[in-house]
Amino acid sequence: MSSPLPPPGARLMLVFTLTPALRPDAAAAAVRAGDVAAVVLRMPEGAPDIAHLRAVAEAIQTHDAAVLVDGPATLAAAAGLDGVHVSDLRGLDAALRALKPQAIVGAGGITTRHDAMEAGEGGADYVFFGALEPPAAASAETLDLVNWWAEVFEVPCVGLAATLDEAEALAGAGADFVALAEVLVAEGGPATVTAAMDRLTSMDAQP
Repeated sequence: MSSPLPPPGARLMLVFTLTPALRPDAAAAAVRAGDVAAVVLRMPEGAPDIAHLRAVAEAIQTHDAAVLVDGPATLAAAAGLDGVHVSDLRGLDAALRALKPQAIVGAGGITTRHDAMEAGEGGADYVFFGALEPPAAASAETLDLVNWWAEVFEVPCVGLAATLDEAEALAGAGADFVALAEVLVAEGGPATVTAAMDRLTSMDAQP
């Protein structure tokens, strides 16, 4: 599967950790609540629960959202996922060789412009600004990176938002996708996703 192409205006991404408490129906409800292009699943410590991963992924994929695992390429293949989110850039080349062009390979763990350019030029389907690990916040630095990238490069960029105001700011800066931090969605559930979507939609409607 190729990388999802963003339409005019930003779309949403969600982040979940695959704990036993993450129910497939709850993940699906969050995806249904907005225009969610993809979900990044973080893996807890220990051996992965492939059956649980597959169940959550299938519930999400039913609603036309891609599922990416923050983990090894072999895990994505074993669970029938759409690709991987690479948080450690040292593993990006290996993931690209293993999965492209059949699957999505996104680059996270980016803190500098140099890292972003290397990831984009290396073939990543998107560059992700902001940390997945909770507590996460879209800082002024993240906003600056998104604004810089959107003005110069064609590879889609993602900015992580820990608040609705940050989501709106990142979209205004040119992010192709706004990822809602796990802690943000955990607090408000699907209603938070809907609220974020409403903000982005209202921005698109402005002249």
